[in-house]
Amino acid sequence: MRCQTCGDATSTEHNDCQRYYTPLGQPAVTPGLPTYRVRGIGLAATIAVGATAVFYVVVSLSPLIGIVMTRQAMANDDADLLLGAAVVGGLLALPMVVAHLTAAVLVIIWTWRARKNTDAFPGALPTLGAGWAIAGWLVPFANFVVPARVMAGVARDSLWRRFTPTLVVVWWCAWLVFSVGGRLSSRADEKAYDRLPETPFNDAGYQAYVDYYGDSLLRNALPAVACAVSAVTLILLIHRISAAQEARIARAAPVWPTAPMWPGAPVWPAQTWPAAPPTETWPTAQPVQPPPAVPAARPAQPAPAAQPAPEGAPEATPTA
Repeated sequence: MRCQTCGDATSTEHNDCQRYYTPLGQPAVTPGLPTYRVRGIGLAATIAVGATAVFYVVVSLSPLIGIVMTRQAMANDDADLLLGAAVVGGLLALPMVVAHLTAAVLVIIWTWRARKNTDAFPGALPTLGAGWAIAGWLVPFANFVVPARVMAGVARDSLWRRFTPTLVVVWWCAWLVFSVGGRLSSRADEKAYDRLPETPFNDAGYQAYVDYYGDSLLRNALPAVACAVSAVTLILLIHRISAAQEARIARAAPVWPTAPMWPGAPVWPAQTWPAAPPTETWPTAQPVQPPPAVPAARPAQPAPAAQPAPEGAPEATPTA
């Protein structure tokens, strides 16, 4: 008997695989329960998550552009450059927002499919329903705990771990730091920007803008690092869980043998047929002899004329 997860040979002394703790003697997938493909949607989700992390790091470093442009404005006494720095920061934030929303939708779809697949895995023990894979992100306050619990259950039941994998813990902690820290730093930036002079008239006014961008750079450093860590760990989780589920589902699919794999026809001993009987020689057709000629009928001879009877003799009376 072999393990349904790793394919290694198992011992009858144990009820589960000693490597992945998969229960023995059960099918890879429960017949009759639906399963979903997760590799394609998982790949799309990882691309979106990676793009979000890259754009967020770029936006977090955008205060460097503001510092450079503010110093240039101070040197040239051109306040219009300050507006240009704000516009650059806003333009960099647009693709990050689009990537973030796309990643959120794809990750939710992938999580729901992966959670539904665990219902078809014998031996899996999910603790939350598949609906929480969607509602867990939308319900206030529950979104601080439920998504992590759903992911932990999917990881345990897909990778067959008795305990929650470390990647799940690292991913969720980094996500909380990124989510909460990003909001706090954004609010702090808004309050600090409101205290800036609208039009600086001296070096002190320009220096206030330089200090603002410098402080914003420091405030965004921690959320940016947390975003990168969260993205990397989430990508690893999606990749590993997708590969494990696809492999398990593939093992349960019927494998139709190709033509060379069909058993060959039995080879019977060569049968020696008896020699053909000699060809009968039929007599050749003899020419048909014409029938003997029938002699022609002789022409009828005329009857002899009656002789007159002698005198004194009685006449012959003709008979009837």
